[in-house]
Amino acid sequence: MQITLKLYAFLTDYLPVDARRSNALVLEVGDGSTVASLIADRALPPRLVHLVLLNGEFVPPQQRDTQRLNPGDVLAIWPPIAGG
Repeated sequence: MQITLKLYAFLTDYLPVDARRSNALVLEVGDGSTVASLIADRALPPRLVHLVLLNGEFVPPQQRDTQRLNPGDVLAIWPPIAGG
């Protein structure tokens, strides 16, 4: 099934070069894939995965292992961001 992965800020470095400009990548993932399995498959460091939205809804860290992905889902991930 296909989903769209969007990575923001410096996490775009984990996308292929041609996808960095749009910070989005359409992926083929297996049935039963979860948010956590996709994060692991893309080798995103857990300490850099802060805000996770699935179709615009927040996915808390404790639900990422069980939150399954469905065809057409959009998974957006931001790193921790500091400001002042």
